[in-house]
Amino acid sequence: MPLINETQVVLDLTGVDRHEATRVLAERLVASGRCTDLEAFLADVRTREETMATGLPGGIGIPHARSAAITEPSLVFGRVSDGIDWGAKDGPATLVFLIAAPEAGGDAHMQMLPKLARALMKSEFKEALAAATTEAEVVQLVNDEVALDPALAEEPPASPASAEPAKPAEAAPASAEKKPLSIVAVTSCPTGIAHTYMAAEALERAAKDAGHTISVETQGSAGSDPLDPELIANADAVIFAHDLEVKDKGRFAGKPTVDVGVKKGISGAPTLVARAAAMADQWEKDPSLAAQAAGPVVASGLTSKADSGMSTGVKIRQWLMTGVSYMIPFVAAGGIMIALSFMLAQVALGEEGAIEIVQYGLGAEGEYDIAQSFSVASLTSWAALLFVIGGASFGFLVPILSAFIAFAIADRPGLVPGLVGGSIAVTMGAGFLGGIATGFLGGFLAKWVSSWKVHKGVRGVMPVVVIPLISTLITAGLFITLLGRPIAALSESLSDALGAMGGTSAVILGAILGAMMGFDLGGPVNKVAYTFATTGLAAAGAVADAPELKIMAAVMAAGMVAPLAMALATTLRPRLFSEPERENGKAAWLLGASFISEGAIPFAASDPVRVIASSVVGSSITGGLAMLFGTTLRAPHGGIWVLPLIGNFLLFLVALAAGVLVTTAIVLALKSRDRKGVHDPLTTEAAPAAA
Repeated sequence: MPLINETQVVLDLTGVDRHEATRVLAERLVASGRCTDLEAFLADVRTREETMATGLPGGIGIPHARSAAITEPSLVFGRVSDGIDWGAKDGPATLVFLIAAPEAGGDAHMQMLPKLARALMKSEFKEALAAATTEAEVVQLVNDEVALDPALAEEPPASPASAEPAKPAEAAPASAEKKPLSIVAVTSCPTGIAHTYMAAEALERAAKDAGHTISVETQGSAGSDPLDPELIANADAVIFAHDLEVKDKGRFAGKPTVDVGVKKGISGAPTLVARAAAMADQWEKDPSLAAQAAGPVVASGLTSKADSGMSTGVKIRQWLMTGVSYMIPFVAAGGIMIALSFMLAQVALGEEGAIEIVQYGLGAEGEYDIAQSFSVASLTSWAALLFVIGGASFGFLVPILSAFIAFAIADRPGLVPGLVGGSIAVTMGAGFLGGIATGFLGGFLAKWVSSWKVHKGVRGVMPVVVIPLISTLITAGLFITLLGRPIAALSESLSDALGAMGGTSAVILGAILGAMMGFDLGGPVNKVAYTFATTGLAAAGAVADAPELKIMAAVMAAGMVAPLAMALATTLRPRLFSEPERENGKAAWLLGASFISEGAIPFAASDPVRVIASSVVGSSITGGLAMLFGTTLRAPHGGIWVLPLIGNFLLFLVALAAGVLVTTAIVLALKSRDRKGVHDPLTTEAAPAAA
């Protein structure tokens, strides 16, 4: 069914205000059978208007809403001779489109709405609407802009973000002073119907006019295809024009970023492109800005879904890392509270406090029921309270891991089977291995059920009934009857093996994990080691000296080595480093102390062989010593800021210092051999750059 027909065109729209005019337009939807409850739909439109006015520059009004009262994606066009105030700063609206979308949405027709939003950015389209003399002429104009291509009738078209970046073939050549830039952008608005795509169109036109290329990820009602990670990596600047939080914002970390509301993207796109270009130029001149903007390893620098062009191995890693990234806050909250609980318990109850405090709980017998026996004046009560809350947080680790692995694969339909499957995995003692299994199983099943082509009458209940029902039933059923027991046995064997590990085997494991942390400084190898440590925390539970806690301490200590060593090296022998490297060295002190391995990336990028070789050796030594010393850690991140929570923290510092000193010594020795090849701004002569 087309979005608009002649019944849904009002060439002489009137009304004392935009609300009365909207009612006139909405009544046309009732007349055409597309709106089942006029008042409910108008209430949804009014709620949207209260969020943000829908008037746009150029005399346009686009009231719009998702509503359960709408049966088909629909448009109603109204033309106002004198104009009606729709909230735009430049004056009243004379062309009004009421955009109505079903609450569930999701079918191919939803792809038409972005096309309309982009069409409204074309002056020729607006002029034709203003000059139209019949309802049929308006319908033809709209259908020419927004109709689906026949080849795409069975399959929704790709988002603009997934297409190749537009080449500014017809754009005026960039001036001699300004080189063409590669820009990436994200646009979004509360409903994802109109502003999202209009901002994308405006940015694309502005970038083309300025002689740049731009690729826009539209996070709208028609879904979104994440930008290619390689495209982001090669981008000179980023523009966010959004009124919703950008999904997986950490993908863009370390890039010069212009961040504004979505309306600015529509009305001020040329200014935003110019600001992005100016920031890119500034960052090119001062590389230290990128290092300072880089976030922690586990910041949200993970995509929620792997890009379709990636290899299967990369997709699997990203799906797993998405689950880990959402699990980490539960690990941090629960682990830190349990660690504090043990510290307070030892103060209150002596050396055996950490053993006795685990007897407290909700519904425990007698005085151990913290809900009944809590006393504000009792240090033991506070220790018990922290232990109970921390334990509750830990109870979510596996279900959250499972749920967001499934989410990464299937988006929101994957959450229910993943969460339920993860909870069952905990009950059956399958641990984080079970959570990983239910996450992948639930995600693939949810994605499969979501792809079913069903009758139009069933589409509305698919997301809320059919998909969660079928995917959860199959996921939980298979795990309980077939997969759960063997995975539980495997998980128990792994736990026993880690528990029996000691002496040489523990040191070797710590050294291997340390080398992995120091190898690519936040890259895939580093993340594998980090994931092994953080998922292990889920198996540690509330056990005070679990081997998984030792692994976490070794991994964090090793991850701090490289940036601290580079900071120390630039302090001891500044003449061996360029001016930008010396500036990066100052920032690396804080980055390394905070367990942000990326602080060493600028050094590895300019001198990969010597820096990485030194980092691997020093980080490996730190990892092995941390395991040998028996240091433990419950927090998955934090560096020196969680030092009081580290078991045997003095020995932790000894292991860290040993690795930093070794890395520093090696990198200085290697660089000193070729000192003449490094330009030293502190001397009067410039030498050729080192190979």
